[in-house]
Amino acid sequence: MATEGIATEISFGTSNFSANLLSVDGPNIERAVIDSTHMETENAMTKILAALYDAGTVDITIEHDPSSLPPVIGQTALETITIKWAGIESGSTWSFSGGMTSYTGGATIGERMEASATITISGEISKS
Repeated sequence: MATEGIATEISFGTSNFSANLLSVDGPNIERAVIDSTHMETENAMTKILAALYDAGTVDITIEHDPSSLPPVIGQTALETITIKWAGIESGSTWSFSGGMTSYTGGATIGERMEASATITISGEISKS
């Protein structure tokens, strides 16, 4: 099912940081795979352990507002971050504990000011 991304929102629970969202990439969830195959593995098949996963990061592009400091500055605690994906009524909201770990703002002649930021996820992603 294809859905247009207009109306996707992101909110920061503690810092209340807000900006006009232009794009969201992620989270880039990965599961660690540990090969536990040995000489006596049953049926000579590869055996892997894959219990742990890394929820990864979310990269966002926003309109840069130099009058508003991003939560990379002065924010040491993790906060609840919520992404409400556009176009889906139920199950479209993902929440997680995390923090903004990088922020790069910029300005170019003749273009709107934009910033890119990375949010690192700590723990589980919940869906509602």
